[in-house]
Amino acid sequence: MANHKIERIASNIAQEISNIILTESRDEILKTITITGCTVTKDLCYCKVYFTSLSSLDKKTIEKEVNEASSFIRGRLSERIDIRHTPELKFIYDESLAYGEKIENIIKELH
Repeated sequence: MANHKIERIASNIAQEISNIILTESRDEILKTITITGCTVTKDLCYCKVYFTSLSSLDKKTIEKEVNEASSFIRGRLSERIDIRHTPELKFIYDESLAYGEKIENIIKELH
């Protein structure tokens, strides 16, 4: 039962972070990212937020910039979601889309 609650909270956090970045962020690097997923620990203390970006900058630079803005995002998030303790946010560049595209290209070459 608690697992469903954690998944729902993670989904709400991902949606609200997307809205915060879209509407309240002034940083152009933040405007280029897309939130792809979110995982929250069972005690709701930590949250890993997975994202991709269309920016031409390398992924380490983007990840660093987004993690520097995490305190701003966390503050806005605490105003929008109704939980006792807002989790600490850690942004991680999501490589699954690039990996999926690589696999797709390999399959196309085989056919």
